[in-house]
Amino acid sequence: MLDHEEIVRLYGPWLARTAQDAAELFQGYEGPWWIAGGWAIEAFTNVPRPHDDVDPSVLRSDVAALHHHLCGRLDVWQADSGALRPMVNQTDSLSATCENLWLRASGADPWEYDVILMDATSTTWTYKRDGRITLPLEEIVWERDGIPYLRPEVQLLHKAPGLRDKDQTDFDVCEPLLGPSPRTWLREALSTAHPGHPWLAHL
Repeated sequence: MLDHEEIVRLYGPWLARTAQDAAELFQGYEGPWWIAGGWAIEAFTNVPRPHDDVDPSVLRSDVAALHHHLCGRLDVWQADSGALRPMVNQTDSLSATCENLWLRASGADPWEYDVILMDATSTTWTYKRDGRITLPLEEIVWERDGIPYLRPEVQLLHKAPGLRDKDQTDFDVCEPLLGPSPRTWLREALSTAHPGHPWLAHL
């Protein structure tokens, strides 16, 4: 996996954006959306951390709706295993392996948002690495200051396979703050999808 510096070298710079910026961008968007990644961790812990970008998240099935919402403001690019492809029209097909959309105003401008595509129906979220792990869609999100965020236990599950330094730091900061139910859910989800994971010893 490329680090942020290598991504910038290969694909160009990123504009510093915040969760509030994303909330303003998504104002009027009709589908479910939320902030994932490091901003979701920071919102939960109240502990500032570095951010390479902002990660809004939408349902994979809502890409056309997102494209329509952004029309005339930001271009939508598929970021798929190192390959970037612009989605010029709302009807452009989405690669089956694409998990992220990158947004920017034009080819001469920096990237602004890294949109994570979530595997979910209108009612149910499914963990992309293990279909046995599901939750009602409404239960994976919480709000702070009117902005929806991915719940910390769900975000940590997504971070668990990477075990990058920043993922470990996020776990270390979140773990003491998790309530009994989120802690139990994360322990059971890790045991199912990633048995033997080192975080289990702390849950």
